[in-house]
Amino acid sequence: MNPTFPRPAALNRPSRWRQLIQWLFLLWILWLGWRFGQFVGHFTSQGATAFVPRPAGVDGFLPIGGLASLKLWLLRGEIDPSHPAALVLLLTFLAMSLLAKKSFCSWLCPVGTLSEGAWKLGRKLLGRNWRMWRWLDIPLRGLKYALLGFFVKILLLDMPSFAIASFLQSPYWAISDVKMLRFFTAPSSLTLTVVGVATLLSLVYQNFWCRYLCPYGALLGLFSLLSPFKIRRERHSCTSCQRCSAACPALLPVHRLDTVMSVECTGCLTCVDSCPHGSLRMGTLIERKPLPRWVFPLLVLVLYSGGVSLGMVSGHWHSSLEYSDYLRLIPLADRIGH
Repeated sequence: MNPTFPRPAALNRPSRWRQLIQWLFLLWILWLGWRFGQFVGHFTSQGATAFVPRPAGVDGFLPIGGLASLKLWLLRGEIDPSHPAALVLLLTFLAMSLLAKKSFCSWLCPVGTLSEGAWKLGRKLLGRNWRMWRWLDIPLRGLKYALLGFFVKILLLDMPSFAIASFLQSPYWAISDVKMLRFFTAPSSLTLTVVGVATLLSLVYQNFWCRYLCPYGALLGLFSLLSPFKIRRERHSCTSCQRCSAACPALLPVHRLDTVMSVECTGCLTCVDSCPHGSLRMGTLIERKPLPRWVFPLLVLVLYSGGVSLGMVSGHWHSSLEYSDYLRLIPLADRIGH
């Protein structure tokens, strides 16, 4: 007889720990953004404000450049020195997906955290969330793959390696992080409109951005299909109460599946915690006995911290740009690329 998996107390539920990690990571990202703002402010004020070292973690907001860096690394074995952390973080998130599902999206991604907060707020304000019509839901989900295909075609297929190398050596790429900061601190009316509409839709529909528009999540979802970890359902103890399916943020019919293989599954473990009979678990096919509930969350944190640490110790984390480079380029940020 297969063992059952008793439902843990509230404080011991993995999804509760996930929520704590999510919001702590978001606060850390906001702190990085604040420090980076101070760094840029030193140069835009011509030294009137104190100098703050540039936090390399902001390279995580340069996924397109990270994809270009990935191609250069694969073809030439070269790692872009201007924003090496962009490649390190991209490889780290891909490794997380290969080994631990699309866990970056549900455990670490700040946009995912805000999106989840939005639909939960919408549920409180409106009493419920809505589901997109099925005839519209399926084609809309294809949008994020279309966006991913566009970037893959432009960067990985059409753009030759010498053009990639030229782009990564350009002044535009050197201060692309500064331009990204301006995207947040001085958004255009179009940006505000798009963000406002996406926010309103996220209040009504669960994870609207993640489900329909995020090309990064689409890429990680494809890689996650190879992950040995999957949500597995024990038939003998399952009563098909459908609480798992009702709780699933990805709207998957978990109660009907023996193994959840979908690219939409983020490994959030919400379904596991919602099961009153302990019939669901995150596990692998090769384990002889059920893994403790803390194994998967620990794996997520180890993979992330391990990837970042490897980048640091290998010397591929901090930018090679010097003070004089930023002193020359940052005041010209608004004119470069126009």
